Amino acid sequence: MRLLRSSASYPPSSRGAVAAIGNFDGVHQGHRALIAAAKAEAERKAKPLAVMTFEPHPRRFFVPNSQPFRIDALETKARILAELGVGIVLAMPFDATLASQSPQDFVDHILARDLGLSHVVVGYDFTFGKARAGNTDLLRELGARHGIGVTVVSAQGDGEVYSSSRVRRLLEAGDIAAANRILGRPWEVVGVVEHGDKRGRELGYPTANVAMTDFQVPKFGIYAVRAVVDGEQHDGVASLGIRPTFAQTEVKLEVYLFDFCGDLYGRPMRVEFHGFIRPEEKFEGIEALKAKIAEDVLAAKRLLRGA
Repeated sequence: MRLLRSSASYPPSSRGAVAAIGNFDGVHQGHRALIAAAKAEAERKAKPLAVMTFEPHPRRFFVPNSQPFRIDALETKARILAELGVGIVLAMPFDATLASQSPQDFVDHILARDLGLSHVVVGYDFTFGKARAGNTDLLRELGARHGIGVTVVSAQGDGEVYSSSRVRRLLEAGDIAAANRILGRPWEVVGVVEHGDKRGRELGYPTANVAMTDFQVPKFGIYAVRAVVDGEQHDGVASLGIRPTFAQTEVKLEVYLFDFCGDLYGRPMRVEFHGFIRPEEKFEGIEALKAKIAEDVLAAKRLLRGA
């Protein structure tokens, strides 16, 4: 899979590709239906399969001071798309130039001229161009002028439409199991292990402090997790929150791995959330906290055995 950062870097050998277009934050079950439709069309045409997404997320561009909301980092998104058979991921820079482009220019200049697409696949609610003036009907009309076919995928869901917003709400509620069902995989955070205050080590449970950059913050609490370090998977338990027992205010993700011994500082870690154990609590003393952590470890091991 090739990850490209602009339409100017699109390889001439991949012209004629079929492309799915959207933000794809989370690459949830609805997105997977869209990718499957694009893949079927690409196989029918014997053409490459591509995905066009946008960086940063348009919401970050239009509301720069909004709270962190992303479900996945770009690297996570690209990895999952590659697992689904996508050969090219084009992360278009979403800036003032792109935001001000008319729907016609988007089709004429990017989809047709720069990429030379033969077919695009979008969701039923897809909009594009300045002020979101373009919709699926206009996309069909403009695409036809260049011989670009258009497939529109209808809403997917289980009584409620699958959406990135729905996943965010479930994460905020701590319903990690329901969020994972919509995602079709465990939700994950990818970050670098940072130095902390070493309290976990003093408690007998040394933790890795994983940086959370621009991720949706789920409900504060204790989670059963699996962490991937250098390609190796380790079961563990994680605390996500502000550690009220120690009167802290900064949100931290602290991960205790059951079977790891070594130095993790400065190394990337992928933390998969498999289950919610309990909300964050304030304890009156260290001994009470240590006893609860021991219970959390057992609860996480039980949950992960069934995951």
